[in-house]
Amino acid sequence: MTEQNTTEHRSTTNTKSTADTKDTRDTRDTADTADTQHAAGSRALTVLVTAATGKTGRRVVERLTAAGLRVRAGSRTGETVFDWETPDTWGPALKGADLAYVNYFPDLAAPGAIAAMRAFGQEAAAAGVRRLVLLSGRGEPEAVFSEVALADAGVPVTVVRGAFFAQNFSEGWLGEGLEQGEIAFPAGETGEPFVDAEDLADVLVAALTDERHAGRTYEITGPRVVTFAEAAAEISRAIGREIRYIPVSRDEYRAGLEASGLPPAEAAWLTELFGMLLDGHNASTTDGVREVLGREPRDFAEFARREWGGGN
Repeated sequence: MTEQNTTEHRSTTNTKSTADTKDTRDTRDTADTADTQHAAGSRALTVLVTAATGKTGRRVVERLTAAGLRVRAGSRTGETVFDWETPDTWGPALKGADLAYVNYFPDLAAPGAIAAMRAFGQEAAAAGVRRLVLLSGRGEPEAVFSEVALADAGVPVTVVRGAFFAQNFSEGWLGEGLEQGEIAFPAGETGEPFVDAEDLADVLVAALTDERHAGRTYEITGPRVVTFAEAAAEISRAIGREIRYIPVSRDEYRAGLEASGLPPAEAAWLTELFGMLLDGHNASTTDGVREVLGREPRDFAEFARREWGGGN
């Protein structure tokens, strides 16, 4: 799914076991290939990053800046004003941009997303943007229509479909319950190949800086399927105290969202989205990280140690 966090929920509605060191280095050096090599002879490429303060957005901004690209960090209150709910901000943010990272809020499966993606694609084409990289949700049939709509204007699009973010436990709404020692969620015993946002950001930057990814679609997951109970156990080990997973019904979860201030219609839509995503059809892994980066994805246990245990 595309990015969401607690504030956003309340106010509006994301084969081989080892990789050769040389392969990993060569794949990560995408800033020296294709588009960036061309830019080196003229000017640095300009990249618009939408939702630049989100989980993936800020990581993408950091990596692009370090690679020497000119970055426009689009947000509601930043220097580059960009708001998905205010289409008048799209054109000015896109003007002069060569590339754009498209991270639609609240989700590509949400009502209105198809129209928004079609309109944004047209704005990008009019502004002369050369390529787009779109963050989409893995296993979301409705999101596919939004992916197609974005490409309708003719600007080449790379689609990166991410699994459920591991960072939803540390930077998203699931993290709220950790203070009380519990994770309440309507996932039952379904497993999910949680993806580390650090891996996802690496993939997104590779897609932006290397034109060989244009027109491709990648599904990005972690290396193994983990249940929410297993995730809670991993967090417990890292944090040094018990974190319990509490499976709740959809009705209970929807009621909790409403109690936190989310409008009933949005709470119902979000609950249905989670129900669809966690019905078991996503309980498998892909080789997307290996295909793009030439290395294995980070494990959930590694994520937990880094976030709560001081590990690397």
